[in-house]
Amino acid sequence: QLHKTTLDMSVLPAIVFDPVPPGEKLPPKAKAAIVRSRLAVMSRPGSIEELAYAPVTQLSQLVHARRVRSSELTDMYLARLKRLDPQLHCVITFTEERARAQAKAADEEIARGKYRGPLHGLPWGAKDLLAVKGYPTTWGAGLYKDQTFEYDATVVRRLDDAGAVLIAKLTLGALAQGDRWYAERTRNPWNPETGSSGSSAGPASATAAGCVAFSIGSETNGSITSPSRTCGLSGFRPTFGRVPRTGAMALSWTMDKLGPICRSAEDCALVFDAIQGPDGIDYSVKSYPFNWNATVKLSQFRIAYIKSHFEGTRPDGTPFRNDEAPNVLKVLESLGAKLTEIDEPTPTSGFLAQLTLNAECGAAFQGDTLNGKIKELEPYSTWPNTFRTAQFLPAADYVNAQRMRTKLCKQWWDLFREHDVILTPRENTSVTNITGTPSIVVPTGFAIPQNNGRGGGPGRGGPPGVARADSARADSARADSGRAAPPPPPPPSTIPLPTWIYLMGPIYQDEKILAAAHAFQSATNFHLKRPPAFV
Repeated sequence: QLHKTTLDMSVLPAIVFDPVPPGEKLPPKAKAAIVRSRLAVMSRPGSIEELAYAPVTQLSQLVHARRVRSSELTDMYLARLKRLDPQLHCVITFTEERARAQAKAADEEIARGKYRGPLHGLPWGAKDLLAVKGYPTTWGAGLYKDQTFEYDATVVRRLDDAGAVLIAKLTLGALAQGDRWYAERTRNPWNPETGSSGSSAGPASATAAGCVAFSIGSETNGSITSPSRTCGLSGFRPTFGRVPRTGAMALSWTMDKLGPICRSAEDCALVFDAIQGPDGIDYSVKSYPFNWNATVKLSQFRIAYIKSHFEGTRPDGTPFRNDEAPNVLKVLESLGAKLTEIDEPTPTSGFLAQLTLNAECGAAFQGDTLNGKIKELEPYSTWPNTFRTAQFLPAADYVNAQRMRTKLCKQWWDLFREHDVILTPRENTSVTNITGTPSIVVPTGFAIPQNNGRGGGPGRGGPPGVARADSARADSARADSGRAAPPPPPPPSTIPLPTWIYLMGPIYQDEKILAAAHAFQSATNFHLKRPPAFV
């Protein structure tokens, strides 16, 4: 009877994950006014395209001061997307008619003195797992490329209310895995011979190439932070239960999160402020204040770093040297931070995240798995086998994994009693995603990869520079199906690619890691660098 019942993706499980451990409570916090950085308003440039890489903080001032119109920005970003997409493969659907109407409305409102806030009139891109009424929502999979919904996702609606202008639905690896979608592979603007990583592939690629002011991605296990670090961006994955997922594709109801991909940490804070908070439908979301203050001093925070992670090499083979310029720890110390060394907080928890994800994604796509339609994804995705094997996962194992998860959440809750921010150059996605811990990744410099820097590796996010067995199988399957096989992998890269640092913090205290990242970026300029081929 269960297998004969059609369950729409919008039907939520009765079981709700809460990252707050049993017996613990979030500290009381009153809502405070947003405090932004004080910036001088830029002059209008000679060419609007000079603003392609301007952060939200600057664009918002120009629009508010009426030195630049929303319609001008919209025209410019649409033109760049159309010109660069043949190289980057970052767009699935343009929402041009919708965008021009929104931009016109924004200009008229601002001219009348009605200013909605820092996102008013700014063009953005949505990962194509967010429903937008009147346009296809493909989930990056050919099986669903004609799918439409008669409503907007909550995040889309909230950005509409903030006055932002949606110009395109951007690519994602098929069903939120990696950077390969049904038509192509999304590319990294820093080296278009390599993938952008994923699964928020299009949002990262388009933002890094100056084709949108900001974008919205999603993460289950690395899908915001992995492409953000690969493309040299600031990618913010909020605490689980802060942003409603209503109208978004479900992959794992207890791990899915939505968040911004931007040029700066402060941009992330401004976008997050517009999309966070309960919507009355996604009942995992708590009502808890987010108080952004760009003037907070690092001396107020207890910052730790995982010592062993700063030794040897990064996961992609590039060394994390103590003399890397600028040295992240030295920059933070120069800003008044008092740093503490800590050991690896917990043993690996990858199996716990993988078991949870497999069980829940197998449930989310059970219908098309049992009816055989999911086979259509085999030429470019490994999901079909995952969904099939998930049907045999014991329910008892899933339940006991969630009990282990409760213990792990308590360990991380206790860890953050002593620290406000923890730094690591490593991905650490499994433990932070399974515990709902917020994280932001920001660029720290450039290095030549020690491998071929191919990008789009294993897992839901897919770390860059890892040659994948599953990628090889997908390539083989594509060739066997009669479709053109992809070109051979490029020779070892000599192009410097972005390096990065992750900042993790206590659940529901998202502003702490954003403030620390903002302080670092205020003293450096790596987040302002532009891919040379796309200036």
